[in-house]
Amino acid sequence: QVQLVESGGGLVQPGGSLRLSCAASGSIFRFIAMGWYRQAPGKQRELVATITPGSSTNYADSVKGRFTISRDNAKNTMYLQMNSLKPEDTAVYYCKADLLRPYWGQGTQVTVSS
Repeated sequence: QVQLVESGGGLVQPGGSLRLSCAASGSIFRFIAMGWYRQAPGKQRELVATITPGSSTNYADSVKGRFTISRDNAKNTMYLQMNSLKPEDTAVYYCKADLLRPYWGQGTQVTVSS
């Protein structure tokens, strides 16, 4: 079992940047495929980016070139650096751990507005 805690969300103007963090409990973080997802009001949860234990990455087309996913296995933490933010990036952002079943964090709100 693993517990996930996101942080780093907030209000930012269009064109701004935020860095989200996802801290994981336990000693097996380095072996776990992880991902960031988001859910906007009235919409389904969607994939933002994923990262394998070996740090191979995958991005949704809507965030390619603007967002960067990374992980620090020594700190049991995954990150999402978000640059050039747009109003359509407004959503609750969740981190996910892929074990025998998926584990989700509680989410952190990101609002992009002037």
